[in-house]
Amino acid sequence: MNKKIYTKTLAVVMGTLLGASLLLSGCSVSSKKEAPPAVSNKAAATTTAKEQKEKNISAGRNTAIVQAAKKVGPAVVGITNKAFVRDIFNGVQLAERGSGSGVIYSKEGLIATNYHVVEGAQEIVVSMPDGKTYSGRVLGADAATDLAVVKIDATEPLTVAEFGDSDDILVGEPAIAIGNPLGLEFRGTVTAGVISALNRSIDLGERKFKLIQTDAAINPGNSGGALVNADGQVIGINSAKVAVSGVEGIGFAIPINEAKPVLAELEKAGHIARPFIGASLIDKDIASKYGIKVDLHGGLYVMKLYRGGPAWNAGIRINDIIIKYNGKAVDALADLRDMINASGIGAAVNVTVLRGEEEMDVSVTLTEMPGQ
Repeated sequence: MNKKIYTKTLAVVMGTLLGASLLLSGCSVSSKKEAPPAVSNKAAATTTAKEQKEKNISAGRNTAIVQAAKKVGPAVVGITNKAFVRDIFNGVQLAERGSGSGVIYSKEGLIATNYHVVEGAQEIVVSMPDGKTYSGRVLGADAATDLAVVKIDATEPLTVAEFGDSDDILVGEPAIAIGNPLGLEFRGTVTAGVISALNRSIDLGERKFKLIQTDAAINPGNSGGALVNADGQVIGINSAKVAVSGVEGIGFAIPINEAKPVLAELEKAGHIARPFIGASLIDKDIASKYGIKVDLHGGLYVMKLYRGGPAWNAGIRINDIIIKYNGKAVDALADLRDMINASGIGAAVNVTVLRGEEEMDVSVTLTEMPGQ
């Protein structure tokens, strides 16, 4: 046989055998000069069909809510709180105390959630949208803002949520809540509504929160999840739901602009350093709520003092009434807290108190709140 013909025939045979081998192994080869073999496209057929199907969805169906859920959903995780409990039959056991939600906000595995979701946990389990789980650890938590940061060491790239601007939202614009209501069996649940109101102040326990109000359904387990705008940006961390008989469609979220500096400090220091005046006070709302009969004279009644604290050291005593802070009249405890926080640790502030019929000014040097 002619050498050139033999060489050409051998090349064809080897090419055929190589093609068969690649077909069996599931691999493909490509060349800059030649297109990949047709069989290599078979593996991508399903993906292509899915993409084509999504392209064919009408604009009426492929709404901003659909797009927002698709963008943020992969960044919303489940958080399971486990703690040791005593069982009369088996002794001390590690058991699930509850579950909530969280929002991945950093590719390093940082997750924003609520303080009450991780409170008292001995073990944290983070469940990804695809069902994979990681062990998590609490970097920091703050009861005053109901925020916490959880860290996971992921072995795969993470989808990170984009934070929006909660100062720019409008009453009536769409709001989408994403989380895990009623447990992980309902992970990734999406509910939609509108922004109902801004800067709502509600009392939870002894704390007052300024929150975003929405009618997007928020149920137990949604806590720590994302409240999202129509652009797919997180504008709030879902925190609480008013659960009163006959009341529906009232949910709340911590504005993301309020949450960001808290999350940053929790990530860095593990706690929030706050100024402390060292006094337990009663305002008119607390007095009315608990039936306390005391003449407040338009101020705040000093019910308890922390011995050796700032107020004690300044000469303030139980039964005094605080009527001014740095010359400004004050009659609401929440307002005084805001003023103290604005002053900062180490600030020397002027406090006007009423003792009997005598009005006096004292200088109080604020210290860091203990036990943070």
